[in-house]
Amino acid sequence: MNETLFDADQLNDLIRSRRSVYPEQFVAGKKIPDEIVTQLLENANWAPTHKHTEPWRFVVFSGEGLKKFAAFQSSLYKETAGEKFKQAKFDMLSSTPPMCSHIIAIGMKRSGLVPEIEEIEAVSCAVQNLFLSVVAYGLGGYWSSGGVTYIEEAKSFFGLNAADKLLGFFYLGYVQTPSAKGTRKPIGEKTVWIKG
Repeated sequence: MNETLFDADQLNDLIRSRRSVYPEQFVAGKKIPDEIVTQLLENANWAPTHKHTEPWRFVVFSGEGLKKFAAFQSSLYKETAGEKFKQAKFDMLSSTPPMCSHIIAIGMKRSGLVPEIEEIEAVSCAVQNLFLSVVAYGLGGYWSSGGVTYIEEAKSFFGLNAADKLLGFFYLGYVQTPSAKGTRKPIGEKTVWIKG
């Protein structure tokens, strides 16, 4: 009989407890210690990565940096939106960052050693490590691919080159209002077993 190193039931509960928690659900003004955020990122750093390219790149905004991020993303949106500009979106891009303890920009740095999709997949695994770590620490967060994520001109602000990808932002805070319990359709509807 194999002995498990970790409590599998706790792991199952941790995974099933992962929820997106949005800035309006955070405790206003309560800051997560930087040491905890560093540990969350260290856990993200242990994601699987083909050929050890470790393509994830993170830029962390906190304190006055949140205002700098808000000003950058709202002004870039205004510059690039053209006729699609919406004042409500501009206002949201300006007002949401200061509601957070930290915001982590998520980048994918191309190595050229593996297909691009494999590096995107590796970053996604890193973000899942981050997400599960957030839950384990009793914090709230969510991965947003909105705002300036897909605006090409945004990349350089986050230290990314033309071949790299900006894959969104992870918003962090202490939870004031928890998210509702999640649901999933049965795994049997999504799985085919082939035996023998």
